[in-house]
Amino acid sequence: MRLQNKVALISGSSVGIGEAIAKRFAAEGAEIAVNYKSNDKAANNVVDEIISSGGKAKAFKADVSKVKEIERLQGTVIEEFGGIDILVNNAGHSSKIRSIRYVDSKEWESVFKVNVEGVYRLTQSLLESMIENKEGTIITVSSVAAIKPGLMGGAPYSSAKAASANLMGHINSELNNLGIRACTIFPAEVDTPILSKRPLPPDIKARSNMMQPIDIANAILLCAAMPQRTLVQEMILKPTFDRDMTEELIKAGNLRN
Repeated sequence: MRLQNKVALISGSSVGIGEAIAKRFAAEGAEIAVNYKSNDKAANNVVDEIISSGGKAKAFKADVSKVKEIERLQGTVIEEFGGIDILVNNAGHSSKIRSIRYVDSKEWESVFKVNVEGVYRLTQSLLESMIENKEGTIITVSSVAAIKPGLMGGAPYSSAKAASANLMGHINSELNNLGIRACTIFPAEVDTPILSKRPLPPDIKARSNMMQPIDIANAILLCAAMPQRTLVQEMILKPTFDRDMTEELIKAGNLRN
């Protein structure tokens, strides 16, 4: 097992990509801290499935956009597991309004609270224990929207995901020689529940050729399971087949508060 004796904290891991990461890591021997914001049933189902498969997991409820909840999460996770070897910043949030012309400051700030500030605070809260252990892996799920911004991702989301990717680059620049490695994953479209919140949600046919959560989980496992001497700094993942997004882009560009 490639992650035997490792402890992984995965934010936003009760559904979608986070759920797939939690289960994949557990199958490779890691103990899993399943973080979630509000869906107790979904989080407990993930934990139960991991345990029933012979793994170890526990759910931790915390909104990563709130400072006090991150502080509480860090304290309870460290108390439960003694330390964290792998942090996956997976929790994400996008805006309803995609256009820079129409998005208001409240919605803009809410996207940055999760995708930038949440990543910064959760990462920082665990850094000292990782440095003390002389080893730690931080993996952040960014987005292709960070490197190819546009209406599909939206102005707030594209900007925030670019900022979190830049933060991972800074960590590598500052802390690699202390045993800390940071990896950024840039996935394009993945068939997850969040797609239903788009201005014009893709239909079943469109989703059929998209990447699946397990595909992203397998890529993240590669980053986490590399020997300590090797860092996968960045990885871009996209569906093999491109699709026509013309109607969705028109809808996204015209949507207003």
